[in-house]
This record gives sequence, structure tokens and C-alpha cells, in this order.
Amino acid sequence: MSTIRQLLDSQSRALMAAGAVVVAAAALWITSDYRDWITFGTGGTPSNPKGYLKMRKFWFKRLFINNDDLTDGSSLPDEGPSYLPGYVTPRRGGRPERMPRTLPHRQKPEAIDAKSKKVLHHLGSKLQSEHPDILNLAPSKTEGGTGDAIYAKEDLPTLNPKAKQVAYEIAHVHPADNSLHVHLSPRDAKMLIEKSWAERFPVHELGPPQWVMVYAPRNKEEVDLVEKIMKAAVGWVTGVTI
Repeated sequence: MSTIRQLLDSQSRALMAAGAVVVAAAALWITSDYRDWITFGTGGTPSNPKGYLKMRKFWFKRLFINNDDLTDGSSLPDEGPSYLPGYVTPRRGGRPERMPRTLPHRQKPEAIDAKSKKVLHHLGSKLQSEHPDILNLAPSKTEGGTGDAIYAKEDLPTLNPKAKQVAYEIAHVHPADNSLHVHLSPRDAKMLIEKSWAERFPVHELGPPQWVMVYAPRNKEEVDLVEKIMKAAVGWVTGVTI
């Protein structure tokens, strides 16, 4: 009996030691991941432990429940209004790598020259200053006020009823990676997804299917395309073609 008890005690101590190692390793990983998340920027999610748990909850849900392909636009219609002018060529080099976290919804940063980057980050204010009768510029509600966004004026007679789905927000640029979130017509959203220029938002309950991430431009030509995309979004949300 003594030998059996000693064996059981030994096994118990080994299991406890192994459990302690697993817990310590998990704690180190979570701490490191939390710091990386804060450093990169948390978007519209509060930058605190509660926000981190919220982000991980959505990540878990996508991993085991809604693990659909965000680059598949087949659920969006081929018909309906389109506001993009002319033909859009596929994105050179295909899609960028995505950041692994569900929120914030971002890609891995890619190089862009300083002049083009400056133009990109002033597109919102440029469009608003050119069309103050239909657009407002204000901190992005969907990004927790971490950057500016263009909004449709809520009293527009031509306003699309679907504008309420994202609090009248039309588009914003992300400082961390130069990508954008844009509210496009379903047809335009589908076309950009098929051309490897965009993907759907990963948290279905936080945005409609046509609320997409447009990948970061890398030069002047691609910034010009992004401006056309933002103008197309203005047309869809406000009902006014610019």
C-alpha cells in the first residue's frame, strides 16, 4: 500500500507541476499578446483587459462558429446600383496578409511613399471640404474616435436608409496600416472583393455585408483608386453622385 501511495503521490505531483507549467506559459502568452494588441492599436475596441476579452470572444466565435471566408463575395448580389466608374483592375500581387486578430480588422502594413500616404490620410477632409452640403467630418464611431471619418448628413432627403447600419459613417482610413473601412453598395463591394481589393468585415453583428475593408494603397495610382472607391461610397450612402 505504501508503494502504491508513493506512486500516486508522485503522479499527482507530476501532474500539478505540468499544470503549473501550462498555466505559466498561457499567462506569458496572454500577457505578450495583450501588449502587442495595445501597441498595434485596438481600433474601436476599448484598450483595456475588458476590451481584450471582447476581442478574443469574437475571435473564438469566428474560429468555431462563423469561420466563413471573408474574401468570398458570393453572398453579395451581382445586381443593384454601382457607383464605381469604369473597370477596376485586380490588385497587383493579390491580397495582403491579414493581422491575426479579429479586432481590430487590419492587414499587415505594406510600404507606401510619404507623399501618397499624406494624400491618402487627407482624402476624407478633402471630400468633406468639397461637398460640405452632404458630408460631415468627425471622429469615427466605429473606430472609437481614434481617427476621422466622413459621414452623411442625417437630414439629407436622398439619404440611403441603410446609412443607419453604421451610424451614417461612410469611410475612414486606419493610421496603423493605411487600410480603410468603407460602406459601399453591395454590388460595388462584391466587385472589389472579387478583384482582391477588399474583404468583408469579420464580425457580422457589427456591420452589414457591404461594410468592407479596402486594402491599403501602395502608390499614387492606387491612392487615386481609393479616392474613387470613397466617392462611390458617398454616392451609395448619400444618394448624391460626386
